[in-house]
Amino acid sequence: MTTVVKDMLSTYPADLGNVDREKMARCIEECLACAQACTACADACLSEGMVGDLTKCIRTDMDCADICTATAAVLSRHTGYDANITRAILTACATACKACAEECERHAGMDHCRVCAEACRRCEQACNDLLGSLG
Repeated sequence: MTTVVKDMLSTYPADLGNVDREKMARCIEECLACAQACTACADACLSEGMVGDLTKCIRTDMDCADICTATAAVLSRHTGYDANITRAILTACATACKACAEECERHAGMDHCRVCAEACRRCEQACNDLLGSLG
């Protein structure tokens, strides 16, 4: 399936080196999807009757959304590439996604938390897959 992310990677005029374009595209796409899921989950948590019991979930959702958004942005820039920064942000993103998934899984009886946890797990895996391919 062709996506805008893949299209943009394929049109980049310079060499991307040994970066696995498929893993890069998947990671960017999963980061964007996770950021959306986390933002929507935090908002849904705010609408729950027991919102006070969901403070940690809301905070974790918001942190994860911000980190995923930043990761997608950093991965979308290739000029002046710094592998150390890429590794650091991928590690941070995988860590945030893991924490968010674990917190949302505690509330998996609420469909929005279940869906969010699934998105976080996919993003965590995509970050780890890309990290593993960087060498």
